[in-house]
Amino acid sequence: MTSPTIACSGPVGEVAVQILKPFGKIVVADDSSEEALLRILEGAVGLVLRGDGVGSTRVIEAATDLKVIGRSGVGYDKVDIQSANARRIPVIITPGANSQAVAEATLTYMLALSKKMIHWDIQLKQGNWRSRFEQSPGDLEGATLGIIGLGRIGYRLAQLIRPFGMRVLAYDPHVTGETASQQDVELVALDELLQKSDFVSIHALLNENTRGLINRARLSLMKPGSILINLARGAIVESLDVLYEVLTDGPLAAAALDVFEPEPPDVSHPIFKLDNCLTSPHAICMSKRAMHKSFKMMAEDMAAVLEGRKPKFVANPETLV
Repeated sequence: MTSPTIACSGPVGEVAVQILKPFGKIVVADDSSEEALLRILEGAVGLVLRGDGVGSTRVIEAATDLKVIGRSGVGYDKVDIQSANARRIPVIITPGANSQAVAEATLTYMLALSKKMIHWDIQLKQGNWRSRFEQSPGDLEGATLGIIGLGRIGYRLAQLIRPFGMRVLAYDPHVTGETASQQDVELVALDELLQKSDFVSIHALLNENTRGLINRARLSLMKPGSILINLARGAIVESLDVLYEVLTDGPLAAAALDVFEPEPPDVSHPIFKLDNCLTSPHAICMSKRAMHKSFKMMAEDMAAVLEGRKPKFVANPETLV
């Protein structure tokens, strides 16, 4: 009889290892591809999907002993929920674990881009002292921030920017105006948010309603000189081609991207040569504190399922009925 294992698409934190090892040997795939996962699924009672790890129909069906799937994050767009439901396999998520890290990173990008930190660093190192007279930095004070997706991250961001004296707008069809106003946030339609915001930050989940939500037509609505930040999912923006157009021909002055579609992106795309587009490899949510919280939350709920107890955070609660 095959000994039980916990199959992982990537390395997991020590806190998760300690919680999960009583249920089986921790086995980590060579990489996060579907093929690599398929090679380690024999005897797997738990499946941990990190980052690019794919919980496809093929993977779920191949894991014949599988009882629970854990996602070290809140997004589960790479998990075939229908296949998990068919097997009554709960998909564990970790809402809120990285909210502070992502909100901090958003504020960092806002400051770095508006203050032209990268631009002036390059200019000075090239000996162009007179660049200080060629452009002026922007300000957060008196500017308007538009938040797309007013969940845990969006709310935390709204709290962090309060000392900067910004007006905050938000678009989220799942939030009431009363709830938003409790955080001094004004709920508006998406087009209005794009037209009025100096900074637009995306913090929505990727689903059939948000895929391609920020398209060419909507980007053209944005204010001249505005800044777009996407730390949610790459596919929420129509394409890098469209984004490149609005960064080179307007109206966008700058953008920050931590997420792409697909991942990793093709870095030969011309957008990666622009000094007004800051990028990172889907990494800003992976601070030490955030990852510890995420792994702990995920592992505790996976352990609950494996012990026959009810977990706290499940993407498909219908499997628990």
